Amino acid sequence: MRRLYCLIAYALAPAYCGVLLWRGLRERGYWLRFGERLGWGPAVGESSVWVHAASAGEVQAGAPLVQALRRRAPHTPLVLTTSTPAGAARARALLAAERVDVRYVPLDLPGCVRRFLRRVRPRIALVLETELWPNLFHECGRRGVPLVLASARLSERSTRRYGMLRGVFRRALSRCALIAAQTEADAGRFQALGAAPERTRVIGNLKFDFDLPGETLARGRALRERHAPGRPLWVAGSTHQGEERAALEAHGLARSAHRGALLVLAPRHPPRFAEVGSWLEARGVRLARRSREETCDAETEVLLLDTLGELLDFYAAADVVFVGGSLVPVGGHNLLEPAALGRAILMGPYRFNVSEAARLLAERGALEAVRDARELGEGVARLLASPQARAQMGESARSVVDENRGALGRLLSLIEPLLEPARAATHATDAPSATEAPPATDARPAAEAPPATPAPPRR
Repeated sequence: MRRLYCLIAYALAPAYCGVLLWRGLRERGYWLRFGERLGWGPAVGESSVWVHAASAGEVQAGAPLVQALRRRAPHTPLVLTTSTPAGAARARALLAAERVDVRYVPLDLPGCVRRFLRRVRPRIALVLETELWPNLFHECGRRGVPLVLASARLSERSTRRYGMLRGVFRRALSRCALIAAQTEADAGRFQALGAAPERTRVIGNLKFDFDLPGETLARGRALRERHAPGRPLWVAGSTHQGEERAALEAHGLARSAHRGALLVLAPRHPPRFAEVGSWLEARGVRLARRSREETCDAETEVLLLDTLGELLDFYAAADVVFVGGSLVPVGGHNLLEPAALGRAILMGPYRFNVSEAARLLAERGALEAVRDARELGEGVARLLASPQARAQMGESARSVVDENRGALGRLLSLIEPLLEPARAATHATDAPSATEAPPATDARPAAEAPPATPAPPRR
């Protein structure tokens, strides 16, 4: 089955590379360091700790983990891979003080994977959230590199998709020393794909361990004073195609009740910044662009956030936050940043990427569901009119975040034995290793780790 997977992967590789090059027409970062996607790149002088975070959201979630690893191993090379230019830029901005080697993850082709591992020489590999790559996992197992899926999640849709090549992914998951799942449901889905119950643990979501940068609230106040003094302000963050139209329609409803309201519109992907700006101008919207450092006046309707790394600060400036990727079937984006800031949160019906966080917030009244532009506009208008309701939602949101912290500590206690240099001496060459990564239960502190999650019953 893995040979079949390899044939499919080789057949699709030219198309995938073509897509990356095409994306480079809009975002030149896809053209830079392209050799890293083929496994090339500078060699690491000694064995490293390797963390993979697919995109900017996973980088943000993984930053506390990388910082903790640096404190535990101050002189060990740290390599962080990502798949997108935005993820790479976010990693360099967040982790500059940690001396992290940021590069692109290789294509999941045997030659690319071998070149990458020869250069990076990981003593342990930590893959965040949802990335399952059969050839990469196989080669880690062959070299005896302990492989950990950290804060792992798997939606029902992904489970069905992976199930079409169940044998391939069962073998890939057998290479994992530990699957540290976010929830019981995630653990059950991994086991349904073939993960060993004794190597599966439930630790929670690393995103709950997010710490607000010290000056976030102060920067938010400064942005509010600059762009919307004395005016209501709401943010539509991480929006996708179709959601900008819904946000603009909702803003019209909100402004009918709150004449001076300002919408901060933040598209998720940088290649769409100019496209959304042109679309807004064509509709006659009174617009300011953050990239041009334009200040909003009393007549400005929309501030287009067409920069990177500032969404959190604008969340801090907002009265109400809508989290995008949820009115269209993308699955939703990070809810926990606005929750940690104590903001009233609105979200659409598509939440499968953040289902557990959304459930916890909704149960506590910290998240309001909307189905379309009309409900979004009505929700924004209602919350802008009620400081008390916003404060209650925000306080509940902060409480949910505080009560669910601790995943990072649980993960670190589980991987501590795997960080021992003596555990990773067999992967320095290309020769196959007879030693598989040890089960997560071999040496973990029994008091620290949650019990193994049982496999779900057969239907």
